[in-house]
This record gives sequence, C-alpha cells and structure tokens, in this order.
Amino acid sequence: MNLMINLILAAQMLSALAMIGLILVQHGKGADMGAAFGSGGSGSLFGATGGANFLSRTTAVLAAVFFTCTLMLAYFGSARPASTGSVLEGAAVTAPAPVDASTAAQIPGNVPVTSGVPPTPTAPAK
Repeated sequence: MNLMINLILAAQMLSALAMIGLILVQHGKGADMGAAFGSGGSGSLFGATGGANFLSRTTAVLAAVFFTCTLMLAYFGSARPASTGSVLEGAAVTAPAPVDASTAAQIPGNVPVTSGVPPTPTAPAK
C-alpha cells in the first residue's frame, strides 16, 4: 500500500512539473495576431498554429493525470483507520512538584500565607 501511494505521489509531482513547463512555454491569445502577420510564427517547430493545439492537448492530459492522482491520494489518505480519540487524551498529566517550607523561603519575594488568603499589598510610604 505504501509503495502504491509513493508511485501515485511521484506521478502527481512529475505531471505537475510537466504542466508548469508546458504552461510557461505556451503563447498567450495575443500572440496569434502577430503570427497572422508573419512575425516569426511560421518559422517555429510546429508552424504558425500547430504548436498551440499540441501543447494545449498535452496540458489537458497532464491536468487529468494530476487530478486523478490527487483524488486517489485523497481516497487512500482517508482509508486509513481513524484514531479513537483526541491527541490530547494520550498526553501524560503531571502535577507540579510540591514546594516545602525550606525551598519556599529561598524564593525571593515569597511571603508565607498562613490563613489561606493572600496578603494585601500595601502602598509604599511617601
């Protein structure tokens, strides 16, 4: 199963790169006007309009391969067994270490609370 997913992923990446290359090579719609008046379009490999048809069909085939690979990867990705719960349920719960009186006395600014109510801060004298 893992080999099949890797092959589909490789086919998807290769089709995407080939599609990018073919799209960058193609001429825009405005380039046809220049070819109609003889501005270098007839000296190309496919002639004045032959290349556009070949490149657009090849791009369409590569787009179909890309979308098919995408759908297959989505199907195989969702076919994996779902987890039984949240990721946080498996996290270990740890309580903070208790602080004894000798350690609390070493912390600067630590005021021991005896009644369970924290002391109220007093305003500094002027």
